Amino acid sequence: MEVKLENRQTFFLIVPISFLMLLSLPACSSGKASKTKVDGISDPERIVPVKVVAAESRQVRRTVEAVGSLFPYDETVVSSEVDGRAENVLVDVGDQVTKGQTLVEILSTEFKLTSEQQEALLEGAKAKLGLTASDGEVKDPAQAPSVKKAAADLANAEQKFKRSKALFEQGILARQTYEEDESTYKAAQATYDLAVQDVKNLQAVLRQELAMSDLAKKKLLDTKILAPSDGYVKERDITIGQYVKVQTPVMIVVNVDPLRARLKIPEKVAAWVPVGQPVTVSVEAYPDRTFSGKIWRINPSVDPQTRTFDAEALVENHGRLLKPGFFAKASIQSTKVERVLFVPQRALSYAYGIYKVYEVKENKLKAIEVKLGDRVGQDVEVIEGISQGDRLALPADGQELKDGASIEPTP
Repeated sequence: MEVKLENRQTFFLIVPISFLMLLSLPACSSGKASKTKVDGISDPERIVPVKVVAAESRQVRRTVEAVGSLFPYDETVVSSEVDGRAENVLVDVGDQVTKGQTLVEILSTEFKLTSEQQEALLEGAKAKLGLTASDGEVKDPAQAPSVKKAAADLANAEQKFKRSKALFEQGILARQTYEEDESTYKAAQATYDLAVQDVKNLQAVLRQELAMSDLAKKKLLDTKILAPSDGYVKERDITIGQYVKVQTPVMIVVNVDPLRARLKIPEKVAAWVPVGQPVTVSVEAYPDRTFSGKIWRINPSVDPQTRTFDAEALVENHGRLLKPGFFAKASIQSTKVERVLFVPQRALSYAYGIYKVYEVKENKLKAIEVKLGDRVGQDVEVIEGISQGDRLALPADGQELKDGASIEPTP
């Protein structure tokens, strides 16, 4: 019995202590919450230190961004001008060539013989006119030896006829003798006219033989296929021993300095981009370099599907770094100069496809949606949303601004 009494006393002692502990728990929690509310400040009331800047407008020259591809300045398909077998092929793909350099040699034996034959016929035609091989063409038929002789005979016959006529009229000379001298004079006149006509015919033959000789010489020269301009060999379509015909393509030569950049320009900026405007071109192969050029030609029509027009810029390529076919991005200096409102890029906040800035009014932030334009360095053009002189918050790195937050301007 004494043991049971002791257990009951212990129970009554434990229950009041536990009850007191339970009563004290809410009080402790309530005290902790009150302390947090007193010592801390809720987020909207927190003062955020920010730098304040003003939106400024300044005069800028507009640039037009465009894309396109690079093309060679010239691309020439070199063909054979004579039929024959390729005796030598002197260049290959990638070789640099200069204007007039021999690319391919056609077997020339037959053409040499033809040229020599025509030269001999030409000398024969000159000999008939009394010319040497070094003499040129007879300009005046009267200077030909045969015509000179006929002219002399005509003059002699004319003089004799005139004397006979005078004597006949005086009754001194017999009619038969007068008529014989008259016939001789008329025959000499016909002989002279015939000599002149023969010389003219020989002149025509000489010109024909001269043309045939020149043609034979040209064909002999054409057995060497020459580079039409400075450039590089893009394609080679011939091998040694191959028989080629006239107009058979043998190589393609491209001129790559300068290059043509064909760009797509939006129609709305057509008035801003005249011929001669400077262009800066960049390509993916050299991301850290730019190449300069100028607008050279402009297509007069606009593509109704894309609402763009083509413009060609000549781009310098002295170092031969650029290659035809490269994709190019171009920045064109336009003639459009206007005053533009700019804000620092750091002042912009982006979320869900919307750009915002935080305007400072009475040391509080107000979020304003803005519409942006071009970027110039670290500044961005603002087309709509704010005005010149508006004070904007510039957050520090990693700092997040909220609409309605209190701020403290910092230097």
